[in-house]
Amino acid sequence: MIFSCGEALVDLVPDPVPGGGPMNVAVAAARLGASSAFVGAVSTDRFGDLLWSHLSENGVDVSLCPRTDAPTARAIIERKPVLRFRFEGDDTADMALEAVDVSKISDPGNIVHGGTLGLFRGATADTLAALAEGHDGLVSLDPNIRPDVIGDRAAWDHFHDRWLPHVDLYKGSDEDIEWIWPDRSVESSAEWLLSTGVSAVVLTRGASGLEVYTAAGVAHAAAPTVDVVDTVGAGDTIVGALLVSISERFDGGPVDVSDLGVHDWTVFAERAAGAAAITVSRAGADVPFRSELDW
Repeated sequence: MIFSCGEALVDLVPDPVPGGGPMNVAVAAARLGASSAFVGAVSTDRFGDLLWSHLSENGVDVSLCPRTDAPTARAIIERKPVLRFRFEGDDTADMALEAVDVSKISDPGNIVHGGTLGLFRGATADTLAALAEGHDGLVSLDPNIRPDVIGDRAAWDHFHDRWLPHVDLYKGSDEDIEWIWPDRSVESSAEWLLSTGVSAVVLTRGASGLEVYTAAGVAHAAAPTVDVVDTVGAGDTIVGALLVSISERFDGGPVDVSDLGVHDWTVFAERAAGAAAITVSRAGADVPFRSELDW
């Protein structure tokens, strides 16, 4: 199973729609055919009920999602003149995950993914860092930087540093990588991550597609040309598609992505780029179903 861990929130566009990077990844994985679970606290307020229904209706396992009276975090999305996020999330449900039943996750065939706000906010940050530190299977991280939400850079660095020694798959946009390591090129940062023990670094470049850096070489995938409605959920779709491809490649057994060659990663990257192209062609994080893709 793919366990995507972190925050579920609502995007106000202006009507509320389900959002949050890790929740989007969980839904993407389920729609693309994997056994998928979301790990994170969900509010009992009306927005929390919306999120709970969205997860359940998409076949995502919610057995590791405690409900809490804390309110749902909200991202107000403005599309004009450019896509911008404004965040409202003081003492919200996404911060309130205090424990996880690790026995349900620990199998080496399971994949643990995290990032975005769950990486550094509240009790959730410590709980998920401990999960990553103790997991024997594949650990995936997408920092998915939100500079306006990161009030304490030192605290963010602390949790990122806890995850990093345990990460097998690291995904970041070129903007993410530049924010984290501003003193070197994104390519140099990808090579540095490989030197620290990360097996694959996925670098997304918007309309220019994506690259996967590995010890065996670099795989590339172009972004299909589509009419873009918005880019919400594009990166989460890429993560979901890659994790589903990896899970299927190892067929439920222990996952070791260092066994994958450039050809494997090229196929996976092309799948991910194609899935993301569908997501950006429609409003919100409306990830495609497997039936919409030619895999």
